[in-house]
Amino acid sequence: MSKKFQVFDIPEKLAENLANQLKESVNKSDKSFYIAISGGSTPIIFFKKLAEEPFNEEIEWDKLHFFWCDERCVLPDDEESNFGMTKKNLFDKIKIPSENIHRIKGELDPKEETFQYVNEIEDLVPKGKNGLPQFDWIFLGMGEDGHTASLFPDKELLFTFSNIAGIAEHPLTKQKRISLTFDVLNNAKLITFVVTGKSKSKILSEIIKELPDSKNYPSAKIKPVDGTMNWMIDKEAAFYLL
Repeated sequence: MSKKFQVFDIPEKLAENLANQLKESVNKSDKSFYIAISGGSTPIIFFKKLAEEPFNEEIEWDKLHFFWCDERCVLPDDEESNFGMTKKNLFDKIKIPSENIHRIKGELDPKEETFQYVNEIEDLVPKGKNGLPQFDWIFLGMGEDGHTASLFPDKELLFTFSNIAGIAEHPLTKQKRISLTFDVLNNAKLITFVVTGKSKSKILSEIIKELPDSKNYPSAKIKPVDGTMNWMIDKEAAFYLL
């Protein structure tokens, strides 16, 4: 596993750099390009940047297939929906084939939707050497408790299917969610952690420095088996690292 670490003065510069990387990667690919994205507040800046010129016109959107790392079990138009946030800030503003958007249907029965989502991933996403789906690029965020996707500290998934996705439960709200597993996340060709804000800086520094206590944070368990991992953070998140 190779690892890269970048710090940006402000989140907007981070988003522009990431948008340029995505444009280059997708446009130079001679086949479909499969990514899995995250929700939360941090990706909004990235999605808004992709929806602006020149990216909205210059990225070859017909190649790009969107999946989600996790989703809350809510309606797609709910303000907590990761899909809804992406639709509002990106999909509604670009020309992308509807069949390239592979959302987790949070409004359905969680177990039934986990089966459906796993089957869709298995049908479309190419397999890696280990037989698991291998996304070209996975974008992850990190919570203030060190969680990523819907993988929380000291909490196992309630149910998993084909070691690809499972049902999670938020430790405080008990809200059900559907999440990709560590095995699939770590199987990606490229993983980019996008972290902004001072509230995450202490845990982030423990993970980056690989301190003993950090091993319990789910974000510290993201270690590509045959790929690359990038950390892209702003100065506030890097407070204890600079």
